[in-house]
Parts: sequence; C-alpha cells; structure tokens
Amino acid sequence: MTSSPATARVDSIDIFRALTMFLMIFVNDFWTLKGVPQWMEHSKGSEDAMGLSDVVFPCFLFIVGLSIPFAISNRKKKGDSNGIILFHIAERTFALLLMGIYLVNLESALSSAMPVSKHVWSIAMVIAFFLIWNVYGKNDVRTTSYKILGYIILAALAVIYKGGDPANPEWMGTHWYGILGLIGWSYLICAVLYFLMKDNLPLIVAGWLFLVLFNLAEFAGVLDSLDPVRKYVWIVGSGSMPAFVMAGVTASVIYRGPGSRGGLGQTYIWILIALGIAALVYGFGTRPFWGISKIRATPAWVGICSGISFLAFACMFWLVDLKKARTWANILKPAGTATLTCYLIPYIWYAVLALLSFSLPLFLRTGIVGLIKSLCFSLLVIIITGLINGIGIRLKI
Repeated sequence: MTSSPATARVDSIDIFRALTMFLMIFVNDFWTLKGVPQWMEHSKGSEDAMGLSDVVFPCFLFIVGLSIPFAISNRKKKGDSNGIILFHIAERTFALLLMGIYLVNLESALSSAMPVSKHVWSIAMVIAFFLIWNVYGKNDVRTTSYKILGYIILAALAVIYKGGDPANPEWMGTHWYGILGLIGWSYLICAVLYFLMKDNLPLIVAGWLFLVLFNLAEFAGVLDSLDPVRKYVWIVGSGSMPAFVMAGVTASVIYRGPGSRGGLGQTYIWILIALGIAALVYGFGTRPFWGISKIRATPAWVGICSGISFLAFACMFWLVDLKKARTWANILKPAGTATLTCYLIPYIWYAVLALLSFSLPLFLRTGIVGLIKSLCFSLLVIIITGLINGIGIRLKI
C-alpha cells in the first residue's frame, strides 16, 4: 500500500534536520575555540554581514515548518479531535518556552549568589527536562512520579536562582526566551495557521508573505504607530522567525498537493529552486537598505536564509528521496529523530568539564585543529544520543 502525501514520511526532512543539528552543535562549540575563521562565526549586530553560524538557526526553523503539516495530519489519522490537536500544540509550545526560559537564565546565572554552582544548576535542570519529557512506556507506572519529580526540581532551581549583575543579583526572567523559546513562539504561530488553513496553498503562501512583509514593514517604519502595544503583543522576531517556519510549511504543502506524491518528482525540485531564487532576490534586494544581520533580524537576513533553506532542501530531497541515497546519513540519524535530546546533551557535557576544571590544551582548540575538534565533538554528541536512545532515554514534546 502506498502512503498518502498527508501521512507519508519524507526521509529528506529527517536527514536535513539531522545535518542541521550536527551543524548547530558544531557552531555552538565555537565558544571553546580560538582562531575561528570570521566567515564561520556569528556576525555582530552592527555589521552588514552573515556567517555560517547565522544560517543554521533559520534552516532549523525552516525544518520545523516542513514537519508541521505531516505531524498534524498524522494526529488526525490517529483519530485525534481538533481540540486534542490544539491542546498538543499548546503543550509543545509550553514545553519549549519553559525550557527556553531556564536555558537563557543559565547564561547569566551567578554561582557566587546561589547555594550551588551554575554548573550543578545546569546539570539538575537538564535532568529535570529528561524526567518530564522522556518517552516512557505506555504501561510504565513510574511515568507520573518521574514527571512530578522533574517539575519539583525545576521549581527548586527557580527558588534558588540568582543571576545578572553580581552587585545586584536578580531572579529568573523571560528575557528573550532563548533559542528553544523562539522556536516555541514561532511553532505556535505557524502550527495554528496551518491548523486553520490546512493544505490550502494560496492561504499558506499568504500567511508566509504576511510574516515576511510584517518584518519588512517593521524596518520601513510602517509599524511605528503600534509601539504602545509592542511590549504586550507582538510577533516574535518582528515576523522573521515564524517567516522561516512558514516557508517550510509552504514547501511541505506544495509537496502534499494534488498529484505531488511521486507525481511532481523533478518538478518539485524546480519549484523549490524557484522559491529559493525568489527569496534570495528579495534578500539581496533589501540589503542596501538595512544590511544583513541576524542580530537585528533584517529583511535581507530573512530573504537570504530562506533562499538557502529552500535550495538546501531541494538538494536534500533530490539526493535522499529521488536518488534514494540515505546510508551516508545513518551515523547522523539520532540527531534527526531525537533532536531535543541531542541539543541538551552538550549542557551536561560542558557543566561536567567545568566542575572537573578540565580543558583541552590550547593547540587542540585553535584554528583548523580546533574546528576538527568541534566537528568530532558534534559527532560524539550524536553518537551518545543514539546510545542513550537505545536504553530508553529520549525526549519528545
């Protein structure tokens, strides 16, 4: 029996996600290195520039969008009602926001102002995440107890938390919600849009363009009159981040359209390429006005990174789904199927090394040798993810 477009698993999405997560861990490890080439690092907010590190997160958001239509359709196939689907969207958003808030506060935690060091605080935080969002067996009677214990740990960590200025330590705040929080807000907006619009391509494209134009309007000063409500109600990233997600939703809806499953084939590749080129033209066309900047989330950054995402997925779809070349990515598979687990492992790794006061010699953390070290570290994290998945430890929200 052939799977329908609505429920078929597109292998290229999982592999694209795994490869992007591999790169995310790689670039996130740059803080341990010296002499990283400028073109690989994040560019400063004041610069008209974009490095490799500035592209990875938009690609991941694009993949979030690619997955949304299939995830919601699979839930409908299982018989979930609209209420249950909306509850799941809200539940997933809550999980991402909660983890994002804790992770962003970790960055400014003060060991000197807390009864435990920030590294112990970090390890306990990740353990709590695993207790709450691990995938337990259906008949595991310990599930509720583990989840309650996880929330108790998070509550305790919140009580003892102090961060910010050492002269005037403060309690936890939402700040910018962290990477996971930004994903959460963007996911919420786009999942609800898709839930309402379903596979209606014109509406989906309209939703995507609205977010792109909202971002453009912000920089053009058109939205200045909304400043009084900006503090209370706003679209995350002034539309930039959900625009990446909605671009991914658009790509999936095109794939799932009439006759697309096995019918479009090469045509689907050309559609993705055309969308990628159009996004690049938009990005480079707006660059002279506000420059390229991830920090400022400029229209040029949105356009160029969206274009790169479309083109990268076109290559991945051609290689994986049309040419059936998949075995090369087997080692990366855990990063595509247990992405959250993979993302959190480095937090424990770094904390343990800090507690042990262990650091590699400088020559192993400098230049090309350092980059190879970070590539190996990224691969090691993925291998560890696969190993702990094998013993039943895997996060899912």
